[in-house]
Amino acid sequence: MKFITGKHLSRRAFIGKMGAGVALPFLSAMVPAGRALAASSNASTPARLVCIEESMGCAGGSDWGHGRNLFAPQGTGSDFIIGNDSQLKPLQAYRDYLTVVSSTDCNMANPFNADQIGGDHDRSTAVFLTQAMPKQTQGSDMEIGVSIDQLHAQRFGQDTVLPSLELCIEEIDRGGGCAYNYHCAYTTSLAWASPSQPLPAIREPRAVFERLFGAGDSEQDRIQRRSTDKSMLDWMVSEVDRLSKSLGATDRVALDEYLQHIREVERRIQLMESRNVSGDEREMPEAPSGIPGTWEEHMQIMFDLQVLALQSDMTRAITFKTGFDQSNRTFPHSGTTKSIHGASHHGNVPDDILDFHKINTYRMGALGYFLDKMKNTIDGDGSLLDKTAIVWGSPMGDSNLHNHIRCPLLLMGHANGALQGNMHIAAAEGTPMANAFVSLMNGLGHELNSFGDSNGALDLSMSRAVTSTGAAV
Repeated sequence: MKFITGKHLSRRAFIGKMGAGVALPFLSAMVPAGRALAASSNASTPARLVCIEESMGCAGGSDWGHGRNLFAPQGTGSDFIIGNDSQLKPLQAYRDYLTVVSSTDCNMANPFNADQIGGDHDRSTAVFLTQAMPKQTQGSDMEIGVSIDQLHAQRFGQDTVLPSLELCIEEIDRGGGCAYNYHCAYTTSLAWASPSQPLPAIREPRAVFERLFGAGDSEQDRIQRRSTDKSMLDWMVSEVDRLSKSLGATDRVALDEYLQHIREVERRIQLMESRNVSGDEREMPEAPSGIPGTWEEHMQIMFDLQVLALQSDMTRAITFKTGFDQSNRTFPHSGTTKSIHGASHHGNVPDDILDFHKINTYRMGALGYFLDKMKNTIDGDGSLLDKTAIVWGSPMGDSNLHNHIRCPLLLMGHANGALQGNMHIAAAEGTPMANAFVSLMNGLGHELNSFGDSNGALDLSMSRAVTSTGAAV
């Protein structure tokens, strides 16, 4: 068994056996004698950062949708209104954790010369978290910028098991090449460890689970363990029992809840895999057997895995790509049968904009599941949502025009006090989204004077109003 005892339990303690390892959540036993829980939990764990990309903008990015507050709320500061038609409506219950940033631009996704025109879908993903311009190339000489998640991983993730974790929902196949002389990595990779090093994302929940918990020293070990229909935790019962007996009553309850969460996620993955090889009809018959049958199930499992990774402090930086540009996926429960890419080209027709808006709002609703899990997962003296900054947004504004102005950006959580929540920041016209990232990252403990194409910092904490001329007052 590999856990450390003494005057207090190490924050890096874990239990393990036979190639499987389970990092522990924050427990009061990890607080050194004489130190308050709040001081210890805040000092020992920097704020986590989760970045989620929404491809292809939103209906509120169009002139018609913006005028009807489909994304940007009416009112600024803490007096904003989430209307019944707002894309933010599914997150109303988490208003105190929302910092809505409207009307910022992703300028570096724009075409700057003739041969870049038309390549907006091929640039956008790589631009979102780097706010840098991708170099046109099909070779290995890619060049863009370091993404904010990797800046966070480099500063605060080097003492964690996984400095960063990259996840996605959909696979993209461009038939062997990407368009407009852009490398396919620009289309698929949110995370960039260096200007030339994209980090691939994991799509299969099983692969994420085994990366988190090291379930087996080899693929053969993992296959053998799964063939017994036993949970990974069943292989280390005695180790768990020994640790539990060394803890106080409150910590025993916290440890039990955490392990039950792991067991439940593993069980759902096993059920999904069994169902997919049973011969029953699947929503996506062409998908690998390790991929959930529905977008909703896939999102929930991936969010559950992220909660476990953050709760155990295995990583402090996560990127999550929830779809791909030009995806033809449909969302029948949204109220329209149109594909998301088809609906995004709404021709500025109000009824068609509203169809796209239905998909936007439905997809936004999946975030409510994540926020609920984060809010109800205790981490020291608060919740994971109190200790995390969640960035959700798109590098595209009006997808019908393929433009990159008035791009949606939503910051969630309190990030150890860096974000106050219950706030709408209406940026002045022409403000780079990078300005918001400068402020966010500095709030998380970084020291950025600039980032990407920033020309300043966008205040994320003060109540603001913006006049019709775009001046803050």
